[in-house]
Amino acid sequence: MLTQVKTLPLSMQLYELICSSPCSQQSGVLRRLQVYKHCIPLVESGDLHLAKVSEIIGLLMLEARQLPAPALAELATLFVDVIKGGSLSNGKSLELFSTVLTALASSKESLAYGKGELNGEEFKKQLINTLCSITWQNSFMDIPLSGEELQFVVEKVLRMFSKLDLQEIPPLVYQLLLLSAKGSKKTVLEGIISFFNQLDKRQKEEQKVPQSGDLEVSTMPLDQLRHVEGTVILHIVSVINLDQDLSEELIKHVKTEQQKDPARALCPFSVALLLSVAVKHRQQEQIFDFLKTSITRSCKDLQFLQASKFLQDLFPQQYDVTAVILEVVENSAFGWDHVTQGLVDLGFSLMESYEPKKPFGGKAAEASYGLSKMPAQQACRLGASILLETFKVHEPIRSDILEQVLNRVLTKAGSPVSHFIGLLSSIVVSAPLVLQSLSSKVTETFDNLSFLPMDTVQGLLRAVQPLLKVSMSVRDSLILVLQKAIFSSDCLGARPLIALLVCCDNLRTVTAINVTDIPSQVQADVHACYNSAANEAFCLEILGSLRRCLSQQADVRLMLYEGFYDVLRRNSQLASCIMETLLSQIKQYYLPQPDLLPPLKLEGCIMAQGDQIFLQEPLAHLLCCIQHCLAWYKSTVHLCQRAEDDNEEEDVGFEQNFEEMLESVTRRMIKSELEDFELDKSADFSLSSGVGVKNNIYAIQVMGICEVLIEYNFNIGNFSKNRFEDVLGLFTCYNKLSEILKEKAGKNKSNLGNKTPRSFLSMGFVSTLLTALFRDNAQSHEESLAVLRSSMEFLRYAVSVALQKVQQLEETGQTDGPDGQNPDKMFQNLCKVTQVLLWRYTSIPTVVEESGKKKGKSISLLCLEGLLRIFNTVQQLYSARIPQFLQALDITDGDAEETDINVTEKAAFQIRQFQRSLVNQFSSAEDDFNSKETQLLITVLSTLSKLLDPTSQQVLDILPWAFSKCDISCCKGLLSLLFSLHVQYKSPVGLLRELAQDIHACLGDIDQDIELESRSHFAIVNAKTAAPTVCLLVLGQADKVLEEVDWLIKKLTSLGSDTSEESSQASNQTQALEKGVILQLGTLLTVYHELVQTALPAGSCVDTLLRSLSKTYAILTSLIKHYIQACRNTSNTIPGRLEKLVKLSGSHLTPQCYSFITYVQVRPKLTSKITVSHSDAEWCIKAESAAISTVMAKVLRETKPIPNLIFAIEQYEKFLIHLSKKSKVNLMQYMKLSTSRDFRINASMLNSTLQEHSTEGAENDSTAEQTDENQEPKKKRQRRK
Repeated sequence: MLTQVKTLPLSMQLYELICSSPCSQQSGVLRRLQVYKHCIPLVESGDLHLAKVSEIIGLLMLEARQLPAPALAELATLFVDVIKGGSLSNGKSLELFSTVLTALASSKESLAYGKGELNGEEFKKQLINTLCSITWQNSFMDIPLSGEELQFVVEKVLRMFSKLDLQEIPPLVYQLLLLSAKGSKKTVLEGIISFFNQLDKRQKEEQKVPQSGDLEVSTMPLDQLRHVEGTVILHIVSVINLDQDLSEELIKHVKTEQQKDPARALCPFSVALLLSVAVKHRQQEQIFDFLKTSITRSCKDLQFLQASKFLQDLFPQQYDVTAVILEVVENSAFGWDHVTQGLVDLGFSLMESYEPKKPFGGKAAEASYGLSKMPAQQACRLGASILLETFKVHEPIRSDILEQVLNRVLTKAGSPVSHFIGLLSSIVVSAPLVLQSLSSKVTETFDNLSFLPMDTVQGLLRAVQPLLKVSMSVRDSLILVLQKAIFSSDCLGARPLIALLVCCDNLRTVTAINVTDIPSQVQADVHACYNSAANEAFCLEILGSLRRCLSQQADVRLMLYEGFYDVLRRNSQLASCIMETLLSQIKQYYLPQPDLLPPLKLEGCIMAQGDQIFLQEPLAHLLCCIQHCLAWYKSTVHLCQRAEDDNEEEDVGFEQNFEEMLESVTRRMIKSELEDFELDKSADFSLSSGVGVKNNIYAIQVMGICEVLIEYNFNIGNFSKNRFEDVLGLFTCYNKLSEILKEKAGKNKSNLGNKTPRSFLSMGFVSTLLTALFRDNAQSHEESLAVLRSSMEFLRYAVSVALQKVQQLEETGQTDGPDGQNPDKMFQNLCKVTQVLLWRYTSIPTVVEESGKKKGKSISLLCLEGLLRIFNTVQQLYSARIPQFLQALDITDGDAEETDINVTEKAAFQIRQFQRSLVNQFSSAEDDFNSKETQLLITVLSTLSKLLDPTSQQVLDILPWAFSKCDISCCKGLLSLLFSLHVQYKSPVGLLRELAQDIHACLGDIDQDIELESRSHFAIVNAKTAAPTVCLLVLGQADKVLEEVDWLIKKLTSLGSDTSEESSQASNQTQALEKGVILQLGTLLTVYHELVQTALPAGSCVDTLLRSLSKTYAILTSLIKHYIQACRNTSNTIPGRLEKLVKLSGSHLTPQCYSFITYVQVRPKLTSKITVSHSDAEWCIKAESAAISTVMAKVLRETKPIPNLIFAIEQYEKFLIHLSKKSKVNLMQYMKLSTSRDFRINASMLNSTLQEHSTEGAENDSTAEQTDENQEPKKKRQRRK
């Protein structure tokens, strides 16, 4: 009958057949089974229309629940066999299979299975187990599963991932995600993330060994893996759109795993998944907060590890989330467009959350030249790196990134934007040609330049310099905007002025001249394709506009003078225009009469507005600009001018004018007296009056002019004796004014003149001058240099200026004058200056020099200060060039290649030189001892020790020296050096114990009857230095060790809560961490054991010790809590070393703590007696009351930490009781109950106190009787309620 189903009404025949086969009869059941067995293959064959298939399946599902349990079991087994055989082609019959399993699970009848019997629910579980062992591509969505069965299916499918081809995983993941709607979301997400994390690790290992001979090791191509990961992420995001609970489970999972193992929680796959989810869902803020917290925590952990060799040994490998996020950016190049927006949002979120802070009244604390050492700064740098790399990789998002960066530069004008300008600069440098298509966004920003702060304008224009060089449209639009803005009535002219200078600075007019000062060949070649004549015309037009600015306020003129040199240096064809402009400007103030003194009109440099005086013309800066431009012109342009005879006569004209003018000014400045400038010792220099302001302006201008002329005459003098005599004459004028200003500033401490004016000497000239003064041994120069060397004041001045320049470089990253912003030139000058200062300090001791000096710091001391600043500056700004810097100081190894430079050996050599100087200080007589120099030497040693390799022998060689050379007068500095060296190679707890023993021996015991043996490990610890200096330093270092131990305990807790299979591999690490923690705490307990028995004086030592003890007990409690949790998770017993630690705390610390508390409380207080006359009894009572109030306030202040300490001890003992119960080990047997806080009455003390008070009362009564008997008695004082 079934063979004719195509011609007969199928549903009616099946229905009649089923109805004629009642389940109450065995034959009916068998017929029904035959119907099901024939219909299943028929439905799967594909020969029937879909409508007929649906009718058949619906009818069979309706009647399936009436089948008895054995028939259902047989039918379910049939389905499993069909699936095993692969006959299930289209899966149309699976709906019936789901109904059969549901009906089977509800049956309580016993069914035969193998040799035993199972009920319906158990039989269903066996069938599902069988299905999970089959490679089956269909879903379990339509199969009813219990929670336990669902968990089993999910785990089974996840284990199949490793056996499948990579391309087969995405559809299986999608089905698994759909199945998670029934439950087990955590298991599904954890399994998917873990699987792809393992694939990424395997891929990295294969990349490390690309030439592997074993073909089986190779898994899959990198691009294929990345595409599969991207597809899986899209599947997860699409399912989350349907099930929001899945996203919440994802966030909960990564947060939980992050506490256990950050490397497993935040792998590249999971970070990419989180960023994709954050873009389209409400959890964006929650996800970004989690990522930012993880980033800062990772940065803090790395910083913590780098500061301690002890932690590095216990934690050699540490997870770095910043590297993971940058890896996500790299992986996103493989078509992960769904991740890019999340990366952009995260990058800007990091930069805005951790932007540099602006302190009150100052500039931003973070500068672009400095190193990012704080976790917040590192997070901000990471955000910039994310945006930069995303900009490089993803073209569609570039416009959005650039627009957001520019918007933040404009809208955050009130706060520091140096980090955004730095990002913009990196973007422009990385792809200036690419930005040509986005130039419209840059030109729109130019319209707002006039409203931005000066620093922002300068940074923005410097950032877009490469774009100006390749895009004529951007350059032209910028110039037009600025030319309009510079004379606008509602615009501050200085901002467009700076912009015009930057534009003119970057427009090449000649490409044939090979100027050595060009930063890179790219800058010279970029302009080769453009018309140099057009560039020259533009520059001349700009200079014409700038020339009009010379009539504006002083700060505008100052910017012009500072910018002209850079423009001239980059565009030699503009020399005539610039030099003529400067010549016409200086002629306004130059007096040509050769006998007229002074040679310049200073009165024309100031402007009066009412009672206020302002600087109108910065004459010294103008002269400085002329001097530098003329020097560059003579040294550079003359080389190319021999072939151009047409312009020679004209150029020689202004050159000759400048030389004659400078020569005349020099001669007349030497002849001028201070009275010629209306300046002398009797002049008023206070800033509170107009005359004083004018005199200060005059003095600073005259001093600046003298410095400019000193540099000019030295440079052109060619070691002429006459020229050097002129230099000394100019310095005499400068020095007279400088001494007057110092004297006036000393009398008025609030005077702003107390700050030394910034020197006009350039950094390059300072290095040349110092080399000539101290290191030039040429016979032909000896006579002329003797003129300058004969003046100790001039030598001190030269070193002081060098110190000022280094300080400016350290604080701002640049110096005034030519090449002040060129890092390469600054580094070269630093090396030269360091060579000279180092030679001068090591060759001439301070003791020899001080015998003949008059006043002020000695030259050697100034050299030492300069060396200290230079060492700090090099480590801060030129960390990558430290090998070259150290090699430059070692003149004996100047020919060594860069690859052969050993930083540790070079630094150790310099350290030995300063060690010898420090030893000489310690060995000198008391009158010759210089504490200031000693402190500087110690700081220099601390700075240089940072360059040593912590594992090198040099550190070990320094430590014994530091132990033996400690001196009393330099206690704090030497101990800090000692700690910093010690921490580099091992934990300092042993050192702290020896210092604590010395403190105890020096100050004595709290029990005066105990005599301590005289022992001393360090000569620095004596009765004068033990407290508070050494004691506070020891406690401070102990607190750092406690912080390290606390950090380790937190890591232990996270490792202990990890119950995964991989956690067993970390058992050795856990044991090592526990051992390190217990050993550290054990040694620290011995340190505190010594200190709590020491008779410390009242004050900061007692307070700090009590607080440190509270922290110690809190950390001991954390350790006990960790072992309580470990006992809950496992059946392991507590280690023996923990029991020893508890025993040590009970025997060597807790009893002594209570004794120390008693000592602090009953220590003699203020006992000074008040003596009064008999006629002043009232005053006596008031004075006594005030004295008592003072004593009580002091007692309360000193005993305030005591309750916290007692609470910490009690908490420690409380959790010890809990651990004793969990571990079945009686740890409380080592803890003794104290009676120090019990209510107790000391009878003898009470009697003596009562007698004393009764005596005092009798004396007071007799005194009162001798007063006026007619005086009315005082009213009784009311008691406060």
